[in-house]
Amino acid sequence: MPSFPKRLAGFRLSTLALAGCVASGVLACSGPQGPEGAAGPQGTPGKDGVPTPVRLLDDKVGRWLPENRTRINGMISTLGIASPTFDPKNRPVAVFDWDNTVVKNDLGDATFFWMLKHDKVRQPADKDWSTTSRHLTLEARTALNDACDTAARPGEPLPTSTTPGCADELVSIYNQGKTRAGQAAWTTPITLTLNTAYAWVAQLQAGYTPEEVRGFARSAYAENAFNPPGTTQTVGTTTGLAYHVQVYEEMVDLIETLQANGFDVWVATASPQFVIDAVSEELTGIKPNRVIGIRSMTDAQGRVTAHFQGCGTVADGEDTLITYDQGKRCWINKLIFRQPAERQLTRQADASARQVFAAGDSDTDLAFVQDATHLKLAINRNKVQLMCNAYANHQGSWLVQPMFVLPRAQQTASYPCTTALDAAGQPITDEAGNRFTQNHADSVYALP
Repeated sequence: MPSFPKRLAGFRLSTLALAGCVASGVLACSGPQGPEGAAGPQGTPGKDGVPTPVRLLDDKVGRWLPENRTRINGMISTLGIASPTFDPKNRPVAVFDWDNTVVKNDLGDATFFWMLKHDKVRQPADKDWSTTSRHLTLEARTALNDACDTAARPGEPLPTSTTPGCADELVSIYNQGKTRAGQAAWTTPITLTLNTAYAWVAQLQAGYTPEEVRGFARSAYAENAFNPPGTTQTVGTTTGLAYHVQVYEEMVDLIETLQANGFDVWVATASPQFVIDAVSEELTGIKPNRVIGIRSMTDAQGRVTAHFQGCGTVADGEDTLITYDQGKRCWINKLIFRQPAERQLTRQADASARQVFAAGDSDTDLAFVQDATHLKLAINRNKVQLMCNAYANHQGSWLVQPMFVLPRAQQTASYPCTTALDAAGQPITDEAGNRFTQNHADSVYALP
């Protein structure tokens, strides 16, 4: 029976209760849905009756760079409940990416690999893999047919734990964007609003209820969190796949501190909604209705389908926009700030309609991190667009933090800020829309 390691997870639910959720399958323990209207907590009286922050970052927790801890604490003091301008009906918003920002490694990956090892991916209708994604190439569909057709009837779970060829083909298309024969798997791999491989993880959960998907994610986290950093696994015959997901205790402390001081804290992730909202509250205190992940449409029976809810001017079922890159901005504007559809894909000119703080680790977090009005935290994973912005430090609002577990080595060559292109093939820019005039060396990579 899988259960969560309390020390690694920082759980608020008992291990026994959470294990019971997993064992009962699937989870009568899903979180609440819909927006919350709760006001922030009240400040504690300080000297002369002036409110002081309820708490600040614990200097005994983790390995923040001292300057980063100081500046985050300054923001909390300035904008939180200690501020005379704090409005509990209009709380400051903080938004975090999840994978490799709040946790080490990727829970979406871990859940996909868990599904393959536990025979949870279903044979598609009519054995037609285009029903799982309209973006698969003919070569990819043919390769999947060749590898998986004889393993199960349509609608039945594929025995990928004992059919390594089928598992290997699925992993190759997801991880490499190519068939095992080296042919391109996606007609349009990446745009500014879609990563077809990330989307496919959610699409391959079709046929299950949200509660069942949450059960898969909780079981996957429980298996991964017990393993030492750097542990790998084999799926099919594919070796070297990450087999460790660990919540950063520094991020738990930060999120708890922000919430205690009246901030409205959200997650924006390119993993499936039901994967991340399954664990967000237990791991960090972020309620499921504060998670914005890939939003799958459901059928009349409440089961996940291979199509996505729309955002901005992209309609439901169009399947060209997920919570990825500028799609994260779209969904933040849609759900948090309630902007009209025609404005959801653009940065809001009104600073009060934007998050005050954002944290990410990837180029595909850049749009929503750039939108933050006060502090922008970049977890250094040597991603060119993000790190060029962070080191350029427009208006002095960027913080660079090495990864808290197994940080990356220094990028030996300067980041090619002046020549790098974005997913649309355009030169990368800072949040003011300006081209970079210099390349930047990697200077913040070691933990204290």
